[in-house]
Amino acid sequence: MNYLDSLYWIHERTKFGIKPGVKRMEWMLDKLNNPQFNINGIHVGGTNGKGSTVAYLRSALVDNGYEIGTFTSPFIETFNERISLNGVPISDDAIVELVQKVKPVSEALEAETELGTATEFEIITTMMFLYFGEIHPVDFVIVEAGLGIKNDSTNVFKPILSILTSIGLDHVDILGDTYVDIAKDKGAIVKPETPVIYAVKNEDALKVIRDFVEQQNAEGIELDRDISVISQGEEFTYRYKNYELETLILDMFGEHQKENAALAITALIELNESGLVELDFNKMINGIEAVRWTGRIEKVKDDPLMIIDGAHNLESIEALIKTLKDYYKIDNVDVLYAAINGKPIHAMVDQLKTIASTMYITDFDFPKACTKEEIYDEIRFEQKETVDDFVQFIENYEGQGLVITGSLYFISEVKAKVNF
Repeated sequence: MNYLDSLYWIHERTKFGIKPGVKRMEWMLDKLNNPQFNINGIHVGGTNGKGSTVAYLRSALVDNGYEIGTFTSPFIETFNERISLNGVPISDDAIVELVQKVKPVSEALEAETELGTATEFEIITTMMFLYFGEIHPVDFVIVEAGLGIKNDSTNVFKPILSILTSIGLDHVDILGDTYVDIAKDKGAIVKPETPVIYAVKNEDALKVIRDFVEQQNAEGIELDRDISVISQGEEFTYRYKNYELETLILDMFGEHQKENAALAITALIELNESGLVELDFNKMINGIEAVRWTGRIEKVKDDPLMIIDGAHNLESIEALIKTLKDYYKIDNVDVLYAAINGKPIHAMVDQLKTIASTMYITDFDFPKACTKEEIYDEIRFEQKETVDDFVQFIENYEGQGLVITGSLYFISEVKAKVNF
């Protein structure tokens, strides 16, 4: 198999959809001698902020001389970035090697059990554990969860530390439609006698997570209780225990990014205090401040102003709007919007209407993408238009400013096809 054959085989798994549960993962990994138990892994879950928090951790640890593996999703610019080494996507040859090892196991799963066919995400997650657990061991692996925690494909290893970045109303068709339901699922990231750092705003959800911490006898470290973020314009001060870090300035805009960075700093302090790492705090701070994460409130053009952001639920849309107002001083802008099925389109658009001059509605090539007609018919806003060819629209846009948002998968398509 060559690289394109390997990618085709992986992507062909998308037709098997999302199938919650870890039994297929455990069966395949057992046949591969359980490489997931060989890693020093940090598990990062949450509705929003996972990818940014992973990036902060990775950058700080790499700058401190550690070799770091990361697992993130979805990819924005290249498939291989889902499995990265020190922030660099693994090679095409590595993907081929992994597929050659995982494909026969996947086929055996289907032939020898009644567990069904492995999904695309299960295949990629298995590849990641095999790569970092056997083929290319590293100092630490930072594993971003996919969908929820309890039945997520990543929930099969024993983390040295866990981070829960947020709980919001997303994937409600699978995880449940209340904060409590979603907290009960994501609370599975809390492991016995293992530090867990969490940022949960909703009071009902917070109670659920605190109950998990108590039941598991875990070390629970809570934002706004144990960790303080004092914002002063673009700067912020971080406080935890007897640590105080002043005048921190991130390259990534937004109050939510300050909180994501605070979770990462706390994790690094915990690893340092436990003796698992030796931190140079100046290198840690420099690494965190320098992080850029593609597709997250990313300015891709100055004239006219264009910003792309993968906001895909109500909470991330609210964070986007607040950042546009606070940092870019934008109160009125055109919006190009696309979404996938199962998202709270009404609620998202109701927020976007507060800054939108015109809502341009489009669609893109993705199995779960909504059609532009579906979105257009669903939203209540007079200034709305459909866009047939979003590439041509973006490249010919001459308005005052354009925000492109609605889905990380959409942003990936935009980045691949548009020459900014």
